Amino acid sequence: MAQADQLVTEIEALGERIAAARAAVAQRFIGQERVVDLALTALLCGGHGLLVGLPGMGKTMLVDTLGRVMGLSSGRVQFTPDLMPADILGSEVLETARDGSRSFRFIEGPVFCQLLMADEINRASPRTQSALLQAMQEKEVTIAGQHRPLPVPFHVLATQNPIEQEGTYPLPEAQLDRFLVQIDVDYPDRDTERRILIATTGVEVAQSPQVFTAEDLIAAQTAIRRMPVGEKVVELILDLVRACRPGEPEAGARVTGSVSWGPGPRAAQALMLTVRARALLRGRLAPSAEDVAALARPVLSHRMALSFAARARGEDLAAIIDTVAREVSGAEAA
Repeated sequence: MAQADQLVTEIEALGERIAAARAAVAQRFIGQERVVDLALTALLCGGHGLLVGLPGMGKTMLVDTLGRVMGLSSGRVQFTPDLMPADILGSEVLETARDGSRSFRFIEGPVFCQLLMADEINRASPRTQSALLQAMQEKEVTIAGQHRPLPVPFHVLATQNPIEQEGTYPLPEAQLDRFLVQIDVDYPDRDTERRILIATTGVEVAQSPQVFTAEDLIAAQTAIRRMPVGEKVVELILDLVRACRPGEPEAGARVTGSVSWGPGPRAAQALMLTVRARALLRGRLAPSAEDVAALARPVLSHRMALSFAARARGEDLAAIIDTVAREVSGAEAA
């Protein structure tokens, strides 16, 4: 009983810190609460986020602000077609000492940070994109046969332009699956855009204070994993993921007829983590069916694909996911 009380106290205190971090980020990234929540969710769950939106939507500023607020060392890579893996990971150089002896020295690349922004990740070649696979999954890189651990914690927030396809290379499914959530950054509404205009075109620009440290974030990630998840929510997660796989008995006619391939077990793991973080962001100590429905699209949309026939018919994958989430959970998908 004492342990349960201690966990409740710890989670409540963490919820207050997260609320402060959320408010700090919102000082600069104005009016996009859903985007801020999903980005914070990715960090609090120890995962990576894929930011999808048009240029000029504030994606870069969001990542920069998150780094400051969460107290993380940041790095940035602008992905271009001529970018090489060594430009991200680092490389060994041969140095000659004053006595004439020569030895190799490893020069770390920008991936050796706690929060890496991979800007326009789909502009780099598949060879360069694959340089991040081991880093994102195993939190280490292998160069010249040596395993080099990355700083702890390590997160990747990548951006991607959803409409420009010329000169881009679609991310492979294996790499998409490494992203905990896909965060769609849409146009702001009129009132929000007015606030952005006033806040960003004056002499002074708001600066967000630091709320967390790297050690605090690691402790928060551990606490979130200790949050209880009810059996009903666990079953809802399993029902949702399995209902999105064509060929499964749980899948409906729309999924079977329109979806080429569905989410794997990693999607269920992602939902188990993210529903806890969403509940905490909303001041609750345990997730509910509402959290499962709200996170269905961010967690599943990049782990599924429409069939060729469905694309030809103009079907929308997000609409299919929302429909399945409503049917499974009985809650309104966000």
